[in-house]
Amino acid sequence: MSQFRAVAGILRGHGLRWLRGQAAGARRGLSDPRRGCSSGATEPSLAACGSSYVEEMYYAWLEDPKNVHASWDVFFRNAQANAPPGEACENRPSALLQGRAMSQTPGMAQKVVEDHLAVHTLIRAYQIRGHHVAQLDPLGILDADLDCFVPSDLITTIDKLAFYGLLESDLDKTFQLPSTTFIGGSDTTLPLREIIRRLEMSYCGHIGVEFMFINNVEQCQWIRQKFEIPGIMKFTNEEKRTLLARLVRSTRFEDFLARKWSSEKRFGLEGCEVLIPALKMIIDKSSEAGIDSIIMGMPHRGRLNVLANVVRKDLDQIFCQFDPKLEAADEGSGDVKYHLGMYHERINRVTDKNITLSLMANPSHLEAVDPVVQGKAKAEQFYRGDTEGKKVMSILMHGDAAFAGQGVVYETFHLSELPSYTTNGTIHVVVNNQIGFTTDPRMARSSPYPTDVARVVNAPIFHVNSDDPEAVVYVCKVAAEWRSTFNKDVVIDLVCYRRFGHNEMDEPMFTQPLMYKQIHRQEHVLKKYSDKLIAEGVVTLQEFEEEVAKYDKICEEAYTSSKDEKILHIRHWLDSPWPDFFTAEGEPKSMSCPPTGLDEQTLQHISQTASSVPLADFNIHAGVLRILRGRAEMTRNRMADWALGEYMAFGSLLKDGIHVRLSGQDVERGTFSHRHHVLHDQEVDKRFCVPMNHLWQNQAPYTVCNSSLSEYGVLGFELGFAMASPNALVCWEAQFGDFHNTAQCIIDQFISPGQAKWVRNNGIVLLLPHGMEGMGPEHSSARPERFLQMSKDDSDRYPEFTGDFEVQQLFDSNWIVVNCSTPANYFHVLRRQILLPFRKPLIVFTPKSLLRHPEARSSFDDMATGTRFQRILPDEGPASKNPEKVKRVVFCTGKVYYELGKERNQQDLECDVAIIRLEQISPFPFDLVKAQVEKYSNAELIWCQEEHKNMGYYDYIRPRFLTVLSNRRPIWYVGRDPAAAPATGNKVTHLAELKRFLDTAFNLRAFEGRSF
Repeated sequence: MSQFRAVAGILRGHGLRWLRGQAAGARRGLSDPRRGCSSGATEPSLAACGSSYVEEMYYAWLEDPKNVHASWDVFFRNAQANAPPGEACENRPSALLQGRAMSQTPGMAQKVVEDHLAVHTLIRAYQIRGHHVAQLDPLGILDADLDCFVPSDLITTIDKLAFYGLLESDLDKTFQLPSTTFIGGSDTTLPLREIIRRLEMSYCGHIGVEFMFINNVEQCQWIRQKFEIPGIMKFTNEEKRTLLARLVRSTRFEDFLARKWSSEKRFGLEGCEVLIPALKMIIDKSSEAGIDSIIMGMPHRGRLNVLANVVRKDLDQIFCQFDPKLEAADEGSGDVKYHLGMYHERINRVTDKNITLSLMANPSHLEAVDPVVQGKAKAEQFYRGDTEGKKVMSILMHGDAAFAGQGVVYETFHLSELPSYTTNGTIHVVVNNQIGFTTDPRMARSSPYPTDVARVVNAPIFHVNSDDPEAVVYVCKVAAEWRSTFNKDVVIDLVCYRRFGHNEMDEPMFTQPLMYKQIHRQEHVLKKYSDKLIAEGVVTLQEFEEEVAKYDKICEEAYTSSKDEKILHIRHWLDSPWPDFFTAEGEPKSMSCPPTGLDEQTLQHISQTASSVPLADFNIHAGVLRILRGRAEMTRNRMADWALGEYMAFGSLLKDGIHVRLSGQDVERGTFSHRHHVLHDQEVDKRFCVPMNHLWQNQAPYTVCNSSLSEYGVLGFELGFAMASPNALVCWEAQFGDFHNTAQCIIDQFISPGQAKWVRNNGIVLLLPHGMEGMGPEHSSARPERFLQMSKDDSDRYPEFTGDFEVQQLFDSNWIVVNCSTPANYFHVLRRQILLPFRKPLIVFTPKSLLRHPEARSSFDDMATGTRFQRILPDEGPASKNPEKVKRVVFCTGKVYYELGKERNQQDLECDVAIIRLEQISPFPFDLVKAQVEKYSNAELIWCQEEHKNMGYYDYIRPRFLTVLSNRRPIWYVGRDPAAAPATGNKVTHLAELKRFLDTAFNLRAFEGRSF
């Protein structure tokens, strides 16, 4: 750095003009204009504006003198030799003096050098800020960005010259081109006039390129080549005809829908019809590079067109969706047509290769599908061993307002290069309507572009005018090549407009009159492009009209065929089929679940591995060593705590070839330092061991991965991962149970109703630490009431099944909610999740204090061969021996059981009070509850919970108990009073509340004489 300061000092001493007045502005042009230096900057600010460029050149020269122009090489050599100010720039090589007499004075030579430096700076300014003056808006009335700064040095030729200290006479002078530009093609020198012309063609036309923030020279050079080499954007006549045909299909599809169903919402693509050729170019180039599976996600605008012309769903299946008389054949509520997805394998006609396209279903919650797509793509890559994403990739489409406004976009971007979450590059296509629903961009975002969020991961951003189809497909070609070359995200910003309102029934003139007056005058892109090709002689008018007529005929025939459809099969729209898991009709292959217990040898083997370190010479932390020794002691005693029960469930599934994935914040160690599935060497940095991957010789892999500090994005990702295969146990653990609050959209829109809306089975497991521990309102409750409210079992109807009650009830549910109180039951419910013949989401309220509670242990006998998950754990103490004498039965769930048991013992009421645990809360175990209340026919019934009365389980279980009891007996509530917050933040208040409801639970006179 001291050497650089010396070099910079020589520059200041020499007083080169590019580090003064105008050159300061030029350097300002090389940085973010919103941070820039004023045009009248003083000497200190000049250094701030200009030194970074000198430093960049200097470090490049240090690496290899050939990296810089020969003139810089001479300068830095002289500067390092401590040449006095003014002499370092002398003895310039003759390359800078081409066309001039070699007998020039030192002052004249200095002028030549300064002019070359000014030209180099001008080139760099175009590369950095040319997109700000590119012609991106097809309407010609708005800037694509919201930056009020106008780069005056790039507007007119006179301004450019003056800004950089050049004269109009310099336009015809020849200048040496730097190695950081390719505008010369095979030429190394060009006249200034031609340099400017080529830069404007590259950076100020219908394409705006943002890439100079990328801190990788190779990647920047790659992008420069793609946009600067003269003539690189040429298309063959055949390519132009293909583009026109695709544009015809996109446009005429929307026209056909508008004619047939003029009063229906369809969220059409009018104004951005070029999206279809854009996506098809991405798919073509990706297929050419070896990709054979693409997972896509998009909002509702243009979905029907993408389904028809990209995924190639049968048109009659799309058209029949508009029939209001169509009856649903499949169970469930279904969804509107522009939310549905599709899975299709077909031949790519351009490459003649098989390709599988999956468009994911998603609701109107814009961008919610982003992490789901990424998770599914990651899973497919994982199961295929595609570690570099050369076979499977993802494409995400976005709206401009949602891309800038929805936080899940940012969360998803930050997963893009994390080892356990990367999909090796996603192509993002933003359909930039330049408006939200009715909100102007200036009121909707603070960033200049809606795509600026992508800069956080150094993704290049290609802005393109959507009324120039050739520019669009060229940008898509480059984006596909970028993803294939660098395996990194890339963004295409399709600057377009929305010909109608938010939907076809909306009136946009209310709020955007100027924009829509121009839109009404705007010529359709198909008309513009067809006229262009006809004028070029690429196609004739007759050929164009025949292409239009051919597609119109296809639509008409499909429309006629669609009228024969009387029944809607949502399964035809399934985006994640599991063909080997279900029967041909989509039903489970059986309706029974085998026992979930294991033999003694397997239990011992897994627990011994969980208690040891499989690597030699591994330096383990003393605290972790104590935990492993504790596990070894439990193994000798044939006992398991919560962590060991989980370990045995995971390990046994791995033995059976089931991939297990556990993801979330700090899950490797566990929030409460109980798990330790990843052991770290205390002496060797980054050396670690995952013992569970050393259980069996041919086991399935175990993936345990700490996530970014995200819930919405990561839960969506894991949901998508679980969609890829039914033969995997995919678990997401919240750091604390209430952290799922910020992932509520995924729970409400995908997990709870996914099967009803989209016939989408999913076996994801949510592990939510829950329990009132006196630690305050934030990390106490996992909000069980929310999950129970969304459970679809009927509280007023006692279910009747002819087969296995438990399995049939689970099959009818939308998800399973459990609160296990023993390690054995946790072990069984995890194994049952895979052994069931179908998949349902599983919500587990996991403990905190019970992780180390001495009574919360299970014998190996409770997990032995023939055992299974217990939906209810009945009382097995003295009360159960004489049930007719029991005065009170307390039903409860989870941790409060141990507090109730302790209080019962202290009051010596073991014979008078029975305590029964509901381990599975939803679907409600009607049959087992009925058996228990009949057993204790003389007892008073209590529901006790530690949560407040308006929270927890009471509102769910009360009507179901009354259904079991046929309203002949009451069930009383014992617990905390209603409250606004989930728990108190005061320890004394917490203990007082606990004592109060425990006293009530065992006060046998508490409810005497009260009517129900």
